[in-house]
Amino acid sequence: MRLDKFLQISRLVRRRALANRLCHAGRVALNGHPASASAAVRAGDLITVEVADRRIRARVLTVPDSPRQNPERFCEVLEESPPE
Repeated sequence: MRLDKFLQISRLVRRRALANRLCHAGRVALNGHPASASAAVRAGDLITVEVADRRIRARVLTVPDSPRQNPERFCEVLEESPPE
């Protein structure tokens, strides 16, 4: 699944367009490296997102088959804090 779509479905970011803009601005990292919106997300990946005045680090638990599944099962938030 694409990174921007995963960010939207998991509710780490409200809209896919915002997720896409954050990726292009270099504010999203996948496993410690800046990631494009089209990067593939797999179970076990670490995602870091800087949105406004906060930083969210999350581990992907599962990649959903359908967006109608429970979003709490998709990722585990490891840290939520202001950016450095």
